[in-house]
Amino acid sequence: MSESPYVYDVTEAEFTEKVIGKSNEVPVLADFWADWCGPCRMLAPILHKLADEYAGKLIVAKINSDAEQALAARYGIRSLPTVKLFKNGQVVDEFMGVQPESQIRALLDRHIPRESDALREEALAAWRSGNADAALALLRKAMKEDPGNERLLPDLVQILLAKGEVEEAQALLQNLPANRAEDADIKRLKALAHFAAIARDAPDVATLKQRLETDPEDLQAKEQLAARWILDGQYEAGMDLLLEIMRKDRKYGDDAGRKGLLAAFELLGDDPRIVPYRRQMFNLLH
Repeated sequence: MSESPYVYDVTEAEFTEKVIGKSNEVPVLADFWADWCGPCRMLAPILHKLADEYAGKLIVAKINSDAEQALAARYGIRSLPTVKLFKNGQVVDEFMGVQPESQIRALLDRHIPRESDALREEALAAWRSGNADAALALLRKAMKEDPGNERLLPDLVQILLAKGEVEEAQALLQNLPANRAEDADIKRLKALAHFAAIARDAPDVATLKQRLETDPEDLQAKEQLAARWILDGQYEAGMDLLLEIMRKDRKYGDDAGRKGLLAAFELLGDDPRIVPYRRQMFNLLH
């Protein structure tokens, strides 16, 4: 393997400078390995090749876990190889074992700046200033010029949903590669699209409340009001209505109550507010 200016060994004494400090300039892949580790030898040339291809936009720091046991313990290394991506002094991504080059490249592309990022920043500035149309045009241009930039699609979908262009947003989400479709940010956007689709043609909140006063068993009104409330950040109120739908009719909307709760859980992530709702949903399922 030829020498590369973008791949170097790092000891514990050098770690703060060559990994933590350097990651404030460019992303640094810290490769924890050992001489006896066969998979480590398989992974090394892949990381070396990527470092050379990114030509200074990425550094690979190789850390011998046997020689640097304290450093390996500090970062909880339990199996080799383990690779952690540092950016701005923090671990922002990681993987264990030998991964295909395509998967490692996809991970890196989420964090390494690309030329199309300038258009993305311009689009986000337009969005923050209230010019959604200009933001969409810039993001579409960026995606056309650089379809491999995975940072663009979540922004595009978010703005499309805010504008009520649900079909285009859902189509973009449905056509993602399998490895990207299961990422947390994409699953959250799918949950957001679920509620946006329900709320798009729904009456306003006051009208929906009036419908429920007239007919407390109006399940469509409950579902639409739940969607509006959840999109407005009133999660408990929305989830209460979705539980009511589950209790009343599991067949309504092909189990719309349960599906809505699962989407709400995706939006809330690890928020402790979901705990009692998960419990109640589980009790209704069994």
